[in-house]
Amino acid sequence: MDKFKAGMVLGGAGDALGFRKGQWESCPSGRKIQEELVSLGGLGALKLDPDNWPLSDAMLMHMTTAEALITDYWCLDDLYRELVRLYVEATVSLQGKNPDPATVEACIHLKPDNFLLAWHTPFNEKGSGFGGAAKAMCVGMRYWQPERLDSLVEVSIEIGRMTHNHPTGFLGSLTTALFASYAIQGKPLGTWGRELMKVIPRAEEYCRKTIRHMAEYQENWFYFEAKWQFYLEERELEKEGQNKPLFDNRYDAEETDKMYKRWSSEGRAGRRGHDAPMIAYDALLIAGNDWAELCRRAMFHGGESEATGLIAGCLYGLMYGLSKVPSTLYQDLDKRQRLEELGEALYKAASEEKCIDK
Repeated sequence: MDKFKAGMVLGGAGDALGFRKGQWESCPSGRKIQEELVSLGGLGALKLDPDNWPLSDAMLMHMTTAEALITDYWCLDDLYRELVRLYVEATVSLQGKNPDPATVEACIHLKPDNFLLAWHTPFNEKGSGFGGAAKAMCVGMRYWQPERLDSLVEVSIEIGRMTHNHPTGFLGSLTTALFASYAIQGKPLGTWGRELMKVIPRAEEYCRKTIRHMAEYQENWFYFEAKWQFYLEERELEKEGQNKPLFDNRYDAEETDKMYKRWSSEGRAGRRGHDAPMIAYDALLIAGNDWAELCRRAMFHGGESEATGLIAGCLYGLMYGLSKVPSTLYQDLDKRQRLEELGEALYKAASEEKCIDK
């Protein structure tokens, strides 16, 4: 239970650090961010509080998703209807937080009053953003057991395409949910990327069963897999038994930004559903249980650092807990009490399975 709570809390801490009230999430230079961090006294001198280090819209959507997952639903359709209701309500609370435009646009198409089609949104050419990936770790926490993989695949895809109905967007949801389940299972970190590639065909099979937008999906499906295959080959993790990644010795802020841009689709690191989890995963691979190193790689880089920070922080918490993280980074964290409550409730819901799948 403690690691579930740590996952939610450190997801919030990673989000707040990468966001820095909107200042760092929009900064294109990791070097500039890290220089500003030094001027603030370094990571150890920071004290995260709601006024100066609020949670971003990405974290609030993750919390909203978790709120639905801890309700006492009896079938997945009921879960989806509850998610639709909460997402529509959330768009109001996100006013003034510069929310992801794709999320806001998609929520307009959600239909809380339509019992059968509430969560069916149109295919969206612009729905490839990181928002689907950044809200799905709690799905992996709810369905973390290996025997629950089919539920994890279905729920992560459906919650992803409610707001990001594009393969790059909802496969990002699948990725972070899957990685959260692997973290809880204790699966070796170096295997996660390969295991993801084995699960993607299940996602495609599920999408075929739902008979929605398959023509559009097929046109756009390959990109996500190709990017991840490229990444695994670059890190020499693509073959069975290769669990130790290859890293260059020179890996400073500028080199990190160059590499992240190369993985991206438009030169803005972490902006899409494929590279936000990729950056978080890469940061975990190089940092191990070193929280400061993780922050340097996942929270303090040019690009969408709040999304990558949220994903990396949550996964770190699920693997290592809070023991190596300075308490000043979570003691007075924005919405800390609710984050801990959600972590505890997700643990209990996963342990006391009540849901009857369709």
